[in-house]
Amino acid sequence: MAVISRDDVLKLAQLARLSLSDDEVEQFLIELREILLYVEQLKSVNVDNLAPTDQVTGLVNVMRDDITIDYGYAPGDLLGNVPRVEENLIMVQRVL
Repeated sequence: MAVISRDDVLKLAQLARLSLSDDEVEQFLIELREILLYVEQLKSVNVDNLAPTDQVTGLVNVMRDDITIDYGYAPGDLLGNVPRVEENLIMVQRVL
């Protein structure tokens, strides 16, 4: 059985950049223990003879053929309206 301690909760909170009060730490400790107990319960289920379930609705991807439409503009004509172009690509300011 997986055991989680108060230090584990504090480490997870630090990794997630969360500041938790003592009450929140205790609440998360209880909730995470319950989650781990449920995962242990799921691990004990025998699924040897079950087929994997990838999709349950029976729907299938419906793909259409791409259709090229000529609007009468050459890429060079359109790039003529752009302030800065490099190798047929529109150059923009870096956004951070």
